[in-house]
Amino acid sequence: MTENMDLFGADKSAENTGASQPLAERFRPRNLDEFVGQEHLVGEGAYLSEAIGRDEISSLIFWGPPGSGKTTLARIISHSTDADFVSFSAVISGVKDIRKVVEVARLKQRKTILFVDEIHRFNKSQQDAFLPHIEDGTIVLIGATTENPSFEVNSPLLSRSRVLVLNPLTQDQLRSIIENALNDSERGLGGKLMSLDDNALDALIAFSGGDARRALNTLEEVVAFVTGSGTETAITLADVETASQRRMLRYDRAGEEHFNIISAVHKSMRGSDPDAALYWFCRMLAGGEDPLYIARRVVRFASEDIGNADPQALQVALNAVDSFRFLGSPEGELAIAQAVVYCATAPKSNAIYAAYKSARRDAKKLGELPVPMHIRNAPTKLMKKLGYGDGYQYDHNSDDNYSGQEHLPDALAGTKYYTPSRFGFEKTIGERLKWWADRKEKKSGE
Repeated sequence: MTENMDLFGADKSAENTGASQPLAERFRPRNLDEFVGQEHLVGEGAYLSEAIGRDEISSLIFWGPPGSGKTTLARIISHSTDADFVSFSAVISGVKDIRKVVEVARLKQRKTILFVDEIHRFNKSQQDAFLPHIEDGTIVLIGATTENPSFEVNSPLLSRSRVLVLNPLTQDQLRSIIENALNDSERGLGGKLMSLDDNALDALIAFSGGDARRALNTLEEVVAFVTGSGTETAITLADVETASQRRMLRYDRAGEEHFNIISAVHKSMRGSDPDAALYWFCRMLAGGEDPLYIARRVVRFASEDIGNADPQALQVALNAVDSFRFLGSPEGELAIAQAVVYCATAPKSNAIYAAYKSARRDAKKLGELPVPMHIRNAPTKLMKKLGYGDGYQYDHNSDDNYSGQEHLPDALAGTKYYTPSRFGFEKTIGERLKWWADRKEKKSGE
């Protein structure tokens, strides 16, 4: 029989299914037949369902958003395996707790599966503590994380584990979970004689954002909010909105989702898609992001992806920053939205960005190339005597206000860093540069 314990040895096999538990906990699936979603892992013939059926679990990392089934799958494994199963959370446990588990496993000389929830909370050195015990077969590790394991789990541990990616639940999957919980009289809400009208159900699903735990917790809050007289009570859209009015979108300002969404803002603007750019901008605001952070990224975008194709874009972006600082939130957010839409609809060019990177590379690679004598500053008699400024041609005294002199160091003479695009104002700049190049060639011939 499986010895299903928490870190301190308490028997967890007989789980409390009483009404005192939150709905999301007592309605948690007990086996794969009750599990909804993640068919690519637990469907017929899929890797995890086969491994559970054969009781041949190897070290795994479950990576997925909240409420996608990571902990539930670990518990299903705990009920299905013949090995000892020990579970703890990285939030409240440390390396000394790992050592205790290893000591017990060695004394028993029995296969032990160790489930570590929120494994990304362990730093890299703490994660190293697992390695020797995985390698010698003392433990099989199952970790669960909402963060990208490429960044949050060290490479040696990743190389010894199989990463299983869990997806947010679909609307149909959430609908099935909600309806089952509402009708189940043993562990769900079936005894409360409640029903959801279609609009309320759709709102609850949208509110849940692919998260089964959020869906069930909110359903329970709505049911508690609605009062009845013992007869069936229909939950309405207004009930769901009232009970869930404090909702925040899933958005970790320090985690992967933060970088995913700001990337979506940037790439939507680059792709000249103002609607998508505006949507992702609003998603960041709804998640609690500092509007000035987004504004700073828009300023950067104005130079990196628009540049001189529309020089006005940088001014619009800077004005949005000033406007937000003057107006504050939420009024000032409209100015940032204006800048987002302006940049998305402006002509695009990365010519300034490319030129800057090339010039910076040469400045670092080639060292301190001397400034040509003819363009050096000569504020003293000695410097003039040494030839500083000799041969400089004052452009305003030249035909067409252009002398055609070389200004780069000799080692870089003739180098071209900036090649304007054919779009927006850069088309005009390109025509000017060509005209100057023709004049320079003509003067050189003369």
